[in-house]
Amino acid sequence: MRFLAIILLLQMSFLNLRANDTVKAKIPLARQLFHDRIDDEQRQIDKMDGKSDGIVKLAGEEEVGLQASDALYRQVDLLQTAIEKEEALPSSNEKIRYLRYVEEMLQRFRILCRARDISMSRLPSIISDLEGMIHANIRQENISHFVYAVPYHVAKMYCEVFSDYNDIQSLLNITYVKYCGLFPDKIINTIEPFTTFPFTDSLIVEYGKRNPVLLYSYAQSLNSPIGRLIHRNRDPMISRIADISQMPNGLFYYPFLDDLISGRKEIGQLHKLVGDGESDHDTIGYFKLLVQTNIEYYRRMAPPLLDTPLAMLGPNGIREMLRSKSLQHFINPINELHSEPDLRLRLASIEKLSATEIYYLIVMGENDIYTSSFKHSFNKMLQKMGTTPRGDSLLQQVHFDYFRKFIKMAAGYNRLDTFLKTMPKEKSEVLMKAFVANLDKGGNLEDAVDVADAYGSITDLKLQQNILKQVAQFRDNSIADNNRRGEIIYGLLNTIFLSLDSTKGIDLNVKLGIPSVTTVSANELQDDSGRIVQQVFFYGDEDGNKIFPVFLNSFSPKEWFIQHKPEWVEIKSLKGKVLIFANKPLDYDSNLDDSAQIHLGEYLEENDLYPSVVVHRGHSYWLPGTISRMPVNAVIVLLGSCGGYKNLHEILDISPDAHIISTKEIGTGEINRPIINYLNQSFLTGKTIDWRVMWSNLNQSFSKEASKELKESWQHYIPPYKNLGAIFIKSYNKLMESIP
Repeated sequence: MRFLAIILLLQMSFLNLRANDTVKAKIPLARQLFHDRIDDEQRQIDKMDGKSDGIVKLAGEEEVGLQASDALYRQVDLLQTAIEKEEALPSSNEKIRYLRYVEEMLQRFRILCRARDISMSRLPSIISDLEGMIHANIRQENISHFVYAVPYHVAKMYCEVFSDYNDIQSLLNITYVKYCGLFPDKIINTIEPFTTFPFTDSLIVEYGKRNPVLLYSYAQSLNSPIGRLIHRNRDPMISRIADISQMPNGLFYYPFLDDLISGRKEIGQLHKLVGDGESDHDTIGYFKLLVQTNIEYYRRMAPPLLDTPLAMLGPNGIREMLRSKSLQHFINPINELHSEPDLRLRLASIEKLSATEIYYLIVMGENDIYTSSFKHSFNKMLQKMGTTPRGDSLLQQVHFDYFRKFIKMAAGYNRLDTFLKTMPKEKSEVLMKAFVANLDKGGNLEDAVDVADAYGSITDLKLQQNILKQVAQFRDNSIADNNRRGEIIYGLLNTIFLSLDSTKGIDLNVKLGIPSVTTVSANELQDDSGRIVQQVFFYGDEDGNKIFPVFLNSFSPKEWFIQHKPEWVEIKSLKGKVLIFANKPLDYDSNLDDSAQIHLGEYLEENDLYPSVVVHRGHSYWLPGTISRMPVNAVIVLLGSCGGYKNLHEILDISPDAHIISTKEIGTGEINRPIINYLNQSFLTGKTIDWRVMWSNLNQSFSKEASKELKESWQHYIPPYKNLGAIFIKSYNKLMESIP
């Protein structure tokens, strides 16, 4: 049937081309240029799959590709013919106007498709809409329903193409609401042109739930258009934020917004802790109140109440403030004193905290806490629990908030066994059963990924066997209950865990249908010209400027040629075809490093250079920037910083088969550099990279030469074949693709 469909498409296209050529032969020379421009856009879109052959190819979607091909050629050609024959367009200029619509629509579609904002599979519906909008516009009919029915990027494209539509403002309003739904965090920065329209009040409420920082800032300017928009809003939450905006340290009140609105707390009561500035801000008392309020908020979210407080989630809610204050006042001071031998001095910042408060700063610091900082804070937490500490009692006090995260971290830092021994055996068994229970109930896979990561860190065979037994039991229960999601999640975990036992002989590549997690061949990394292209992301802070020269010096002039450009360097191998592009760590305060990354990305695309290797050289807080500019289908990704669930999910969403190297703690150049050098030598020789062999060789190297601190840091680097969280996400996504 597919073969017949292809033949039919080719026949129809051929007949249409002949008919269209006949029409074009009669077109006046003054309009022929505009038809030629449309033809050129058709060819450029056709060429986006790598070959200009009249057929648009979409991986794994042959029929959709045929439909796109038909739309690109036959339907567009028919539309050109229709414009030429349209009696309602008597003048040449009017026909040129609509031919320009066609050209501009194709051009904008191509640009958005290349930027991955629009899928090629949407081309047929876009051409159909274009035909409908042209027909309606000629007859002066409303075209707003076309804009209503499509996603934001398509709606924006329609508005840009039909910018001279007689009621363009209505189209812009529709598109802006779609924009706000897609990018709610940008509402406050873009809403000013729309402040006179009634729909903006609800947008302000939506933004207020997500990010009170800028809302608070804009509310301070009472006479600005946005300030007036905020202060006129009658929503209780927005009204309270507007009131707080007139107070010193106003943002510190926001986490308690729910209690302030309900009357459970008063601003005067909070002012004693918040103060009017840093000098009279009670950091300890404020953090304690954050923890106490968070525990109460979390209790309300659990059954039977199922009540989510206004300021619980989202940027700058109580969770975000807890994380911010944990880092600012406790974790960072402990990290900075990592070389201080006197633990009383190193842990002075947390001496006045209770066990539950230390528990929260630990889980909030997952991406930033040093190994030694975790271990000492963990010990201090046990000490604060009294002479006979009970871990189960601690978890009950926090209503098991973040308990999976805590267990994962304890396992990763070899403290899980210590924690489990603080409770009776039957309690620890119940806890570990709860650890793997209900993984199918959440809205995302984060809990399942935490379980996978924890299992990969556990060395106690008995504990591993217990978890494996529970996972298998939940899988069987899910099958019996016809719970498809549970069957998938627990089935995948069971298979992945069993694969770690070499005696089981489980090949994940065969069993789960995912690419090998242990090897990467040169062919997987090379482009059509046999080149291996690597992109390295640097950031212009103090550390970035420090490690960039060291990075450049690691390339021997006997093997590499370095060419400096204003915003980046190009490093080319003298033998083989290895190309490395790294943006310079320019001043981040002026966004110069950001601009350099953008310009480098444009340069790579213009020259058909598609990186298969991505290296992030910067702190974890820079990682979202790297991920946002990561090239599609990168094969190897070296994070050099924490690869938590959110980061892993976003990376694999962009590059589904990526081999990810990450670390449980802060990355260090003394480890990243040997990893990069090993990879580059493998690229030069063209050998298949075997992660097990590579890790074994690096293990030997670090065991002989590294300091104790460096050896400890190396142990927290995770090779792709042991990155169980990433393997789980890959396997889950692959399986979901195969389900109709």
